Amino acid sequence: MPKYRLAGGLRTRPAPARYSVSMDDLIARLAATPRTLAHLVAEAPEERLDMAFTGGWSARTILAHFRDEEYLCMRVALERMLAEDTPALRFIDGAQWEPGRNRARDRKEWLLADFALQRQASLGILRGLRPADWALRGRTEAGPEFTVQQFVAQWAAHDAEHVAGLEAALGETLAEVIARRARHG
Repeated sequence: MPKYRLAGGLRTRPAPARYSVSMDDLIARLAATPRTLAHLVAEAPEERLDMAFTGGWSARTILAHFRDEEYLCMRVALERMLAEDTPALRFIDGAQWEPGRNRARDRKEWLLADFALQRQASLGILRGLRPADWALRGRTEAGPEFTVQQFVAQWAAHDAEHVAGLEAALGETLAEVIARRARHG
């Protein structure tokens, strides 16, 4: 498992009691991720995407994780929290997911497009939530309960964590990519 992943992820980490971040800000953070990923990998050669950095996944695997986590875990968890009374939720363990993941659509362009499409579906749900929906609850099988708002804040943190991993795998931050393009472009 990549060293930049927080230990246990949503499977074991208790949710903080409150988040001071607004729902609109959380949605904006999630909405920015597809563009961030595209900026980071747009000019990366295919062979660079497959190089794993010390202790972590390759850039391609991180992109695939974004895509798969979106439609197999995060949106499913959100939908269940909206439809069921405090459902027990399960999340992908990266170490178990990676060896058997589907590699049929692993081209950079497909990974980016598939993730962007899946994220738009998730954002459509989030943008339609009523204020009371943000207080609905879910829980991990062995963990504490958390609200939709806490879950979405964790989702945004998960994005940031994996963006940092992608930057590490590629050896360049988003700010550096943008600055480099501004100088040369």
